[in-house]
Amino acid sequence: MSSSTATVPTRPVRIVLADDQPLVRTALSMVIAETTDLVVTGEAADGAEAVRLVEETGADVVVMDLRMPGTDGIEATRLITEGPTGARVVVLTTFDDDDHVYGALHAGASGFLVKDMALDDILTAVRVVASGDALIAPGVTRRLIKDFTDRPRPVPVVPHPRIEGITDREREVLTLVGRGLSNTELAGALHISIATAKTYVTRLLAKLDARDRVQLVIIAYESGLVSAS
Repeated sequence: MSSSTATVPTRPVRIVLADDQPLVRTALSMVIAETTDLVVTGEAADGAEAVRLVEETGADVVVMDLRMPGTDGIEATRLITEGPTGARVVVLTTFDDDDHVYGALHAGASGFLVKDMALDDILTAVRVVASGDALIAPGVTRRLIKDFTDRPRPVPVVPHPRIEGITDREREVLTLVGRGLSNTELAGALHISIATAKTYVTRLLAKLDARDRVQLVIIAYESGLVSAS
């Protein structure tokens, strides 16, 4: 019996493209067709169709436009992320309406991209989200958080029910994550290794029952750890 370990091919990431603009779907499909680790399992022109295709094809990731006829991208994102499939959603938008962006993040989106990004960068983001992480387009994170924190809160700040269970150091890390710092920036700000920074973020995800880093940002904001400066 051989002691060597056979390499098992990794299944390609299954993707549903949801956008009411056929040209956008076609462009992404053409680029994805040239990859070996990604495959398009369906294309949808509205949110309801996207939800159906996720259930039918077992897609791993949905690249979701926000503004579509009928069921929009926000509602479709909520239905998908709350459903049993485990599919994750990457929002792809023109970023012309912040309210829709916040709505999508609250609905469970794990990524937020803008349509003027290079196609290769969009595919990289899909891979990141498929691996279980979250990603917001470079250069947008701090603007998004600034807009988030500058908005008047409609109700008094209510601490997240599990905030009380984190340590002072974890609270400090959560605050910095809420301000948009990456793991590398966290390490520099707290004078710790990148590996330790990752460990803190992982603990916070578990303790706060957060899906990903995007949800940590929302929790930090809604708990009052991040405020307008």
